[in-house]
This record gives sequence, structure tokens and C-alpha cells, in this order.
Amino acid sequence: MSAPAVGAPATDFTTPTADGGSFRLADHRGHPVVLYFYAEDNSEGCTIQNQEFSALLPQFTRLKAAVLGISPDPADKHRKFIAKHQLGVTLAADIDHAAIKAFDVWQRKKLYGREYDGIVRTSFIIAPDGTVASILRATRIKGHAEKVLAELTALATRW
Repeated sequence: MSAPAVGAPATDFTTPTADGGSFRLADHRGHPVVLYFYAEDNSEGCTIQNQEFSALLPQFTRLKAAVLGISPDPADKHRKFIAKHQLGVTLAADIDHAAIKAFDVWQRKKLYGREYDGIVRTSFIIAPDGTVASILRATRIKGHAEKVLAELTALATRW
């Protein structure tokens, strides 16, 4: 499966969330959605990423955006992660990789000469009409959430 392009309809998916509910992308039509994909709970980089999105959540909310962090970790691990770091974001347990596959973020990676398959840290802004408005690769973890917020702020002037 290939990643959706900017301007293309975002592939719908449903995935369980850490709070015991579920998130279905199509249910959020009419307002923007920020999807950010990360590898796993409790790793240093992923913790920083989730803390930054949580800290900026009030600003995303002012823009009427739903924010969802997605990893293949199970819901019970997400609940512990949220409690440990007092996170405010909603985390999705994409165990079956429905969203991960739909947005093509599971790819071959290389680190220190070792190749492996894993999540390529990427954020997607979905427009209120359900199309992909922006794709932002996290080349640096620190500050990535701010970049996503700045991009959403700029895009929101058009909606």
C-alpha cells in the first residue's frame, strides 16, 4: 500500500484507543484531525514526542482539531504510558496495523548499518473534508509537534 498524497482522500480506519473507546477517522469529518505515528511507548524519543503533543493540545483544540497518537502498542501499555507521563493526548492501539498500513508508515529503516522494519515517524493533517492536507516527516523529534501546530494554523486559515 502506498501513502496517501496531499489532496487525496485519507483512508478511513477504526482502531481502539487507550481509554477503552475507539477512533474512526470518518467520524471526525467537519473538523481537522492530526494523526501522528510513533514507534513505541516509553522510548526516549517517543516519550518526548507525546509530551510535546500533550503540552500543545490546548492550542490544537482551539483550532478544533482532534489529535491522535498511533503506535502498534496495545491499549493497556498505552494506559500505563499515559499515567506515567501524565499525557493528555488520545493514543490508539493499532495492533493490527490498520492505520499504519493505510498511511504507509511501516517501512524498511536503517540505523547504524542495521536494517529493520518499523514505523517512520510521520504526522498527517487531515482537512475537515477528509482529504490529506499535509504530511510532515519528523526529521527531528524535539519541536516536531510545534511544526505540526504551525502547519495546521496556516492551513486553518483556508478552511
